[in-house]
Amino acid sequence: MAAGPGTTADTGPAARIGKEEVPQFETACSYVEATLEEFLTWNCGHSSTSGPFRDYDYAKFWAYADYKYVASLFEDKSDIFQDVIWSDFGFHGRNGRESTLWIGSLGAHTPCHLDSYGCNLVFQVQGRKRWHLFPPEDTPFLYPTRIPYEESSVFSKINVVNPDLKRFPQFQKARRHVVTLSPGQVLFVPRHWWHYVESIDPVTVSINSWIELEEDHQARVEEAITRTLVCALKTAEDPHRTRAWLNPTEVEDTSHEVNCLYLNRAVSAFVDHYRASKTVESQALRTNGECMKKEELNMHNLMEVERTGSQNLTLGTVKQKAASPFGPALVPVLPSSEEPPSERGDIFKNDGKDLVGKDGEHFGKLHHTKKQQMMSKSENAFVEPIASNSAGAPSQACISTDDLLDCLVHPQVTKIVAQLLIQRRSL
Repeated sequence: MAAGPGTTADTGPAARIGKEEVPQFETACSYVEATLEEFLTWNCGHSSTSGPFRDYDYAKFWAYADYKYVASLFEDKSDIFQDVIWSDFGFHGRNGRESTLWIGSLGAHTPCHLDSYGCNLVFQVQGRKRWHLFPPEDTPFLYPTRIPYEESSVFSKINVVNPDLKRFPQFQKARRHVVTLSPGQVLFVPRHWWHYVESIDPVTVSINSWIELEEDHQARVEEAITRTLVCALKTAEDPHRTRAWLNPTEVEDTSHEVNCLYLNRAVSAFVDHYRASKTVESQALRTNGECMKKEELNMHNLMEVERTGSQNLTLGTVKQKAASPFGPALVPVLPSSEEPPSERGDIFKNDGKDLVGKDGEHFGKLHHTKKQQMMSKSENAFVEPIASNSAGAPSQACISTDDLLDCLVHPQVTKIVAQLLIQRRSL
């Protein structure tokens, strides 16, 4: 997810500026610092010869003040934190301090990506946003990449609004879920669900909060592996052009020594957490040892009741919570058979391209060369020739550093490497 280079008390938050032709990586966008009043004036179509938006025609550009921490924006007005309440969803005590703010114009969007950490709750305050979501098991069909690099974000190479199926044929197997989020609605995005989000009203305002999960402990190890490999290979390729592959949210590339230190700490933290949880579990078992036989008998009886279909109140309550952990108003988003038209007419028309980078460079020219079946379905992985994934590809395509990284830091690969490192440390 993108954010500008920072905020200042005098000018307000930074806004990301993008063109309307095609979805763009954040490295292809411009950034300006502006007040909310300046943004709204520009957004109303009032041209100006001065100010931060003077070089951007409203008819050709969109603006997005995205991923702004509420705690930073309103550090002098902490009472505002209490206006953001997530307790209705079972997260007591969580408020604006753990939330981020998103303000965008018509056409503003975030690239299709998945978040490595946690799950996501999004509250729509003003205007509407359209969400395109894809389940985690469709990851092989989304052509994941870690370039541009941002910790905790795995990007897709595909323009999901108007995909180039000749270049990315596997995408047609992906199951798209589309939902339009209106003011007053909250969207729950489960862990590792891919999402592309676009503003479809002149002004959109959203507030979200990422919820930490138990799986994040291993995810931090996987992200440390990714950072170490990406920084090492990309820096070796060209030490003087780090901004070309770092997302604007990343302040700078870190040295190999620092990355290795971070990796060791992530592995140690995981092992310590695992051992601590096992210790607590063992203590609990010993404390309750005298009651275990009675508990086992009661559990056996309850399981018999469940198997026979009897309506046990306790079990029914547990089942209901498991099915709908965020309240009875949670409505599932079903797969979409058709792609909805864009609210801005030709905003993404006639492109048929993948995401673009700076200077018009198209990410994906060196095509993703690896197709993998999901690990849960098959233990076999296979690689097809590069020519099979692109029309008219040369018989001997050059493998770039990015192609190599697409394989080395593929989410399925880093997961296996993380597990191996953890096993070595725990022996």
